[in-house]
Amino acid sequence: MTVATRPPARRAATGALAALGLSVGMLMTSGASAQAATWPTPNGSEGVSSTIAVSGTKDYGMKRLYGTGDLGSDGQDEDQGPILELAPGAVLKNVIIGAPAADGVHCKGSCTLQNVWWEDVGEDAATFRGSSSSNVYTVSGGGAKEASDKVFQFNGAGTLNVSGFAVKNFGTFVRSCGNCSTQYKRTINLSNIEVSWKGGRIAGINTNYGDSATLRGITIVGDSNKKIVPCQKYIGNDDGDEPDSNGSGADGTYCKYSASDIAYK
Repeated sequence: MTVATRPPARRAATGALAALGLSVGMLMTSGASAQAATWPTPNGSEGVSSTIAVSGTKDYGMKRLYGTGDLGSDGQDEDQGPILELAPGAVLKNVIIGAPAADGVHCKGSCTLQNVWWEDVGEDAATFRGSSSSNVYTVSGGGAKEASDKVFQFNGAGTLNVSGFAVKNFGTFVRSCGNCSTQYKRTINLSNIEVSWKGGRIAGINTNYGDSATLRGITIVGDSNKKIVPCQKYIGNDDGDEPDSNGSGADGTYCKYSASDIAYK
C-alpha cells in the first residue's frame, strides 16, 4: 500500500507530535476538520520473520515493521503469529505496522499502545489477552485501515480504553470475543474516535457476560446513509459457535452513548 506524502511543514509537525507520544489523529476533536487524521510517513522499514517479544517500553521512532517468512501473510487465517508480542505492563510507541501484517500485536496482559499505526490490517490489528479483571489495555493515538474483519480483538478480561484513534475501511472496530473457550466480562471505552466509511460495527459486545461499551466523541465520516452500527450486541458462547446477535443501539446498560456522542460528517 502506498502511503500518502505530506508537505514538509506538516511532516515536521507530525514528528514533533510523535516525540510527545501523540499523533495527528489525536487532535481531531479539538476543532480541526473531521478528516484531520493523516497516516504518517515511516522512518525506514524492517522485515520481521519471527515474533518480536517486547517488555518494558519500546519506542520504534516511527519505523515500519512488516511480516516476512512465516509472518508474511495478510489474510484472515486464524492462529497466525503476531509481529509483536507484549509482556504484561509493556508499552509500545511510535511504530507503523505495514503489510503483510500477520496478526499484528498481541498483549499478554495490561499494555499500552501509543501512536501505533496499521497500514493494512491482516487477521487483526491487535489482540488483548489476560485473565485478570484488573487488566487495563490502553490504545492512545494512532490508526488502522483496510481491516476486512476486526481491528481490535478483545479476548481477555478487564478494560480496554481507546482514544484519539482513526479507523478506515473495516468490519468491526472493537470486538469482545464471541466464542472464546474461556469467557469474561469485558469493558470497552471509546473516546475521540474518527471512523471513516466503509465500516460495519464500531463495537461488538456480549450482553450475557455483562460486557459494556461506552462511546464518546465519535466522528463518522462519509457514511451518509448511517449504515455503520455504533454498538452491536451478541449472545456469546464458549464452544466456538458463531454467536447470535442480540440487537443493537444505546440502552444505558450494555451500549452506553447518546445521539450527541456521535457526529456524522
